[in-house]
This record gives sequence, structure tokens and C-alpha cells, in this order.
Amino acid sequence: MSMPSKQLTLDEFVSRLSSGIRLGIGGWGSRRKPMALVRAILNSPLKDLDIVSYAGPDVGLLLEAGKARSVTYAFATLDSIPLEPLFSKARQEQTAQFREWDEGMFATGLRAAAQRVPFLPMRAGLGSAVFENDPTLRTVTSPYDDAQVLTAVPALDLDVAIVHMNRSDAFGNAQYLGPDPYFDDLFAMAAAETYVSCEQVVDTAGLTLGGPLQSILLNRTMVTGVIETPNGAHFTTCEPDYTRDEAFQKAYASAAKEDFAAFKQRFLSGDKANYQAEVAQFATEQQS
Repeated sequence: MSMPSKQLTLDEFVSRLSSGIRLGIGGWGSRRKPMALVRAILNSPLKDLDIVSYAGPDVGLLLEAGKARSVTYAFATLDSIPLEPLFSKARQEQTAQFREWDEGMFATGLRAAAQRVPFLPMRAGLGSAVFENDPTLRTVTSPYDDAQVLTAVPALDLDVAIVHMNRSDAFGNAQYLGPDPYFDDLFAMAAAETYVSCEQVVDTAGLTLGGPLQSILLNRTMVTGVIETPNGAHFTTCEPDYTRDEAFQKAYASAAKEDFAAFKQRFLSGDKANYQAEVAQFATEQQS
């Protein structure tokens, strides 16, 4: 008996989401972000999202569009550009609720959710301003003889996680081929539903070609849907398929500080095909 395919179109993916969900977004800063899925959400009626992310342009765009009710994050960066400008603007103007955690605490919160426990203890955060910035955090005392006081990191339970991989089969076994898995597997395990966009959908046997088996980061039991989106992480990295589009990122950052409406109209108001066509035209303009 063959397994049913989990392949979806972008429209089918968006139709499965609801306003008000807690949405985890994989990747790291401006690296291997599921940008095609983010753009699909931008062009949908979805709103009041509680976003959990090692933030980059994914969160900046969702904040600018008024889609985010709250953001839990460890940082917000474009990597080669230190600060994510749309995030910074929203943070300064307090257009959403912001919850900033230590990077290690953030990962621990995902691990707690993945293990289906309400919290996990750790040392990070003790003696820092994180408790002042997030007064909901608590400490816990070890029940053993050491009686150590530790940070009780609450689980970052997610309704939905979205991640981008280099390759996947139609059933949700998904593979990264770059240098870093980031925390995409934790996002997937912390979520009730996980949607994977990928550069290419291949036959299951094809996942063993061109990369070690250890690079198969997600297995089909962790994945709800698969969306094939070539160049789907643009303008962030998706190595070895492509690196960050630095020229486009600079244009994005400049527009965020000057006239983002024009940038938004050109690149973000249409569908996937329109976006890719405009990106190609932008590249031609940079060469002339």
C-alpha cells in the first residue's frame, strides 16, 4: 500500500492556516528562511499571528504588513546587515508585543515543546536583564540536595511551523545540504503541524544522492505538508543551491528606511511567478 502524497500548492498551504495561531518560522536571521511561504501569508487575510523565530526578513515583513500580534525572538538580523530594519521600526513603534530571550533559552523553549513538557531548567538568563524584559519568566529550585536555582524556560508550543529545505520527497522526508541545520527540526517537533517548502521534490531514493543520510533532518512523521518552491528562500541563503542575494537585500534594507511602499508594490504584491520575474529583472538592472 503506497503512502499518500503530502504535496501542496502555496494556495493550499495558506488555506490550512488560521488567524491567531502561534507560528514558528525556521532558519536563522537571513539564512534559509521559508520566504515563499512567508510571502504567501503576506498576501492572505491571515492576521493576529504570534510569531516565534530566530528573526530575519520573515519577521520584518510580517510586522510591516500588520500580520503579527506578538513576536518571541532571540535576535532580529539580516546577518550581513546587522539590524533588520522593518523589525527595528516595529520594535520602536511597539506595533506588536515583543518577547526577547537569550538564544540558548529560545532553543530550550523549543526543546521543551518538542519533549511535551511545560518547561525545562537551564542556567541562561540568571543575573541578566531577560527577567526584567519578560516578567512572565520564573525560576525553579532543584529538588535535589544541591537546591540550585535555575531559569524555568517555558515551552514554546507551536500551532504551525514552517521551514525551508533543499530537498524533500512527497511524503515529508526533508533534507538540508548546507553547512547548518539551524533549529528546524526543533521547530518541527515543537509544532502541531509542520509545512516544509523545498527547492526540489525528489523520489525518496534520491535523498541518498549528493549528501550523507545524516542530512535528512525531518522525517515524514514530523511533516504535514510539502510545497515545492524553487528559489523559495530568496533573498536569504539556501546553500549550496544559492547564497544570499546581497544586492537585493541592500535594496530591501534601503527601501525599509525610505520608500517601502514602492518596493512592496513591485516585489510583494503579486504571486510567486511575479516575484521571481521581478527578481530576475532586478538582477538584470544591477548588471547594466
